[in-house]
Amino acid sequence: TSETVIGAAMAKWITSYRDLPLLLNQWANVVRWEMRPRIFLRTTEFLWQEGHTAHASKDEALRETNQMLEVYRSFLRDELAIPVFYGEKPPSERFPGAVMTLSVEAMMQDGKALQAGTSHYLGENFAKAADIRFTDNSGEQQYVHTTSWGMTSRVIGALIMVHGDDDGLCVPPRVAPRHIVVIPAKANDSELSSYGNQLVTQLKQTTFADRSIVAQLDNRDRRLGEKNWSWIKKGVPLIVNIGNRERQAQTVSIIRRDSNVQERQSLTATEFVAQSGQLLADIQNNYLERATKFLAQHTNNEVQTFTEFQRVFADDVFPQPFVVAKWCEDRQCQRQAEKLAVTIRCIPVEQSRSAGNCVICCKEATIDVVFAKSY
Repeated sequence: TSETVIGAAMAKWITSYRDLPLLLNQWANVVRWEMRPRIFLRTTEFLWQEGHTAHASKDEALRETNQMLEVYRSFLRDELAIPVFYGEKPPSERFPGAVMTLSVEAMMQDGKALQAGTSHYLGENFAKAADIRFTDNSGEQQYVHTTSWGMTSRVIGALIMVHGDDDGLCVPPRVAPRHIVVIPAKANDSELSSYGNQLVTQLKQTTFADRSIVAQLDNRDRRLGEKNWSWIKKGVPLIVNIGNRERQAQTVSIIRRDSNVQERQSLTATEFVAQSGQLLADIQNNYLERATKFLAQHTNNEVQTFTEFQRVFADDVFPQPFVVAKWCEDRQCQRQAEKLAVTIRCIPVEQSRSAGNCVICCKEATIDVVFAKSY
């Protein structure tokens, strides 16, 4: 793994407490062997962002580890409109060599979990392996405390699988490469093209999410319906149709990707330009609300016994649920769940703190965990 490469470099770069903290971030392509590749989710080659940090103390390293988990959680929620469970992995699911592994876990539309990002506190383990030491301010030699964290291009797969529908992609406006596409009913019509270009120019002068709206005119020599569907499939948040009737009335006909794409909404051009930022914000919020509602509807907090556990995770149940239940922290109970292809996804940060019984063995337990089938 890259920890070995980074560790060797850190051992050369760090000599004194003045060199700390050392904060590294990189984007890199990774190649690894995958027996069963899945596009976006598990591929032989993928792009990832990863960070590696070295700190003088455990507390500082733990703050970094938790901060990065929050960065990933807020990015998924606020930008990709994907709600998640987040917390610590059980010991058996930790990154090899880590003292603690944190993760964000998203639910796909089939109910399976997707680990969308991880953050690891590595303690002194990798520092000792790579001999990463520093002289503290009292002149003593100490090992650094290191962290690593990462998110990969599988979040593109998460976005597709959380929001997509039978018509294709649904891209939240905050990450959409195009916000609005204006389509004249007739290609190469000078008056319609002029009206469309005027709209695009005005839209580009408005803002959404603190950046200029990205709008374009589609004047390809193709049928209107064909062009509409090409952009619907790509998940463009707003598609604007204009014909001679709209040009003469100075109106627009709008298709919202977050609603029935057969429906049209009519606004005056002035209203549309003025409201475009708010319309995009509404679409963003709608995607998040839908995904949050789906996660809540398919998260079961009522499972009390292993018999119920087996029933809710039966192969014919669709979508598969998340189950939030008690766990006694016994590895044997994990193995019982794994026989059903169910794993503990994380120990959520938000705990009920109530007493109860382990859902597998019925022994007394206080820890809440998230059980799910996963990719």
